[in-house]
Amino acid sequence: MANQETAELFSESYAKSQDEQDPLSSFRSQFIIPTISDLHAKTLQPFSQENSQQCTYLCGNSLGLQPRLTAQYQQNYLQTWATKGVFGHFTEIEDSKLPPWLHVDDDVIGDMCEIVGANKNEVAVMQTLTANLHLAMASFYRPNEQRWKIIIEGKAFPSDHYAVESQLLHHNQDPATSMILLEPEDPQNPILSTQQILNTIDKHADTTALLLLPGIQFYTGQFFDIPTITAHAQKKGIVVGWDLAHAAGNLPLKLHEWNVDFAAWCSYKYLNCGPGSIGGLFVHERHSQVSPSSDSSKPQYLPRLSGWWGSDKSSRFAMENNFTPIAGAGGWQLSNPSVADMTALRASLDVFNKTSLSALRQKSVKLTGYLEELLLATKQEKEFKDTFTIITPSDPEARGAQLSIRLAPGLLDHVMHVLEQKGVVVDERRPDVIRVAPAPLYNSWQDVLRFMVVFKDACKEAANKKDGEAESSVMVEGGKEDKGWSEVK
Repeated sequence: MANQETAELFSESYAKSQDEQDPLSSFRSQFIIPTISDLHAKTLQPFSQENSQQCTYLCGNSLGLQPRLTAQYQQNYLQTWATKGVFGHFTEIEDSKLPPWLHVDDDVIGDMCEIVGANKNEVAVMQTLTANLHLAMASFYRPNEQRWKIIIEGKAFPSDHYAVESQLLHHNQDPATSMILLEPEDPQNPILSTQQILNTIDKHADTTALLLLPGIQFYTGQFFDIPTITAHAQKKGIVVGWDLAHAAGNLPLKLHEWNVDFAAWCSYKYLNCGPGSIGGLFVHERHSQVSPSSDSSKPQYLPRLSGWWGSDKSSRFAMENNFTPIAGAGGWQLSNPSVADMTALRASLDVFNKTSLSALRQKSVKLTGYLEELLLATKQEKEFKDTFTIITPSDPEARGAQLSIRLAPGLLDHVMHVLEQKGVVVDERRPDVIRVAPAPLYNSWQDVLRFMVVFKDACKEAANKKDGEAESSVMVEGGKEDKGWSEVK
């Protein structure tokens, strides 16, 4: 890249002009962006209110920012509880945008179906991601003498690994021989090619019962070819499930069209519903039919772990202990959902409803592409040539809103220390990776530019420091040990 072009990309005027041309730029004001003082404060009130600038928050792949609607909707919920008590389950409140609590799950289903590309009867908003994976596997992992293996990534997110391992143990299978782990062919390149996945499916096709993969890999940011992989595995008689934690709200999905058997996701990353917020479950409609029995006994349906909220609404409160599931994914629900969680989700979906996933995706491709351009231009500079490598696929169709950057050994702690002190929030994955995620709803070209300016300075400093001399302080006085953060990370 010519020096003049590089200088233009790194200019504030260029980033500002891109933001001015961005048709989605107004969405930024609908989110609460912490100030640098907010991040440094050990109290809810920052040290100083004087002109503290907003932080540069590029961590929506870990925890999305809070929509301004959230507090308003939560106050409505709390006021309903305070003034209606148990009648909040059934009372229509004229000056609230929230439904009676009895219908909070139904209220969000249609909008959530738009997020994941599903028919209305194929989605339930319920539980948490890992709980939903277990509930799905209780129905879809039915090992027998012919098929008992589960194919999963070798570097799957630990909770997925634990869930699969425990399912195997629950069915008296040995994980050492029954869990087929997909490992990168090149240790220096952690990407799993579609062909490698298909080859592994072919190799174990006759003995595999289930394939479980992520839509987007949490560490590398790779977006898997969901329709191709799903179709190939199903042709071999394998049930296919997807963990969409990093995909839901990140890019358009078409779960029904892609014929996915089941999928689960969380809502605290790109869906911006808050830490530990409620999860989602997709079950393709071909699996969720409830049919009357020919002899008028109990209806016929796919076996599952059941709870009263999954029972037909018309008989839910009859207390007769005759379980007839809701036809559709709703039949996998267990308990009534947290209204506080549903309220946060309603606020988030009302933001998404003001645009479209296709429009967000168009911006995301450009914004992440800008970040990639700046990183590649930086690597052309002699002093940064060996400082870092992008491990996320370069093809925009093979990634979402995240670029994962692998640093040279010994640089991570100091780079994170500088970023955090300068109010730049990204995610680290030890020993040497930082994950940078420009979320199109609230991030800007100027955010990306500010990250790059601070990142370059941090890399320069880190290269001149002894390994381990400075460590990430996680934005609080006393450092990360104050909060036990080193153990978490």
